[in-house]
Amino acid sequence: MFGIVGGSGMVVNMIVTVVMNKANGGTQNAQDILFPFPGTEFNFRFTTLVWIVAFLVANLYNFLLNRHWTFGKGHKAPFWHEFWPFLLVGSVAAAAGIFIKLTFTNPTSPLYLPEPLWHEDAGIHSREYWGQLFTIVITMPINFIVNKLWTFRAVRSRHHQRTVQPTSVT
Repeated sequence: MFGIVGGSGMVVNMIVTVVMNKANGGTQNAQDILFPFPGTEFNFRFTTLVWIVAFLVANLYNFLLNRHWTFGKGHKAPFWHEFWPFLLVGSVAAAAGIFIKLTFTNPTSPLYLPEPLWHEDAGIHSREYWGQLFTIVITMPINFIVNKLWTFRAVRSRHHQRTVQPTSVT
């Protein structure tokens, strides 16, 4: 079930990615600089904004589906007690994902997706879309393992232990 949720979350992520890129004039503008980081040679680019927004939307979607469907059985902790760890785990994977995606989409990277297979002239061949997709696939196992063991097992277990009333022996 986690895989189905993750797969559908990947679709949500890609929809946000496509919509944001189309709103920005297409993937050929994905490397547009939004602002420079002062005192460095680095910049915050549109592609990074897309990664962050798509992650946040898909993360919330995945959390809601996992909370109610994948890990819906048993005693649940309050919403925010489970959401913050889920967001934290996803954020760590997303932070790593920013750098992974940039290795696929930055022309100076040794892992830059090469032409003629990948280019920005047609959507299906877009480095932006494939870089996003490859990065999601790479980071997904991290999310699964840590969320299964921590967010939906340990957090719920701790909450359940705190809320269970000890029985009195007479």
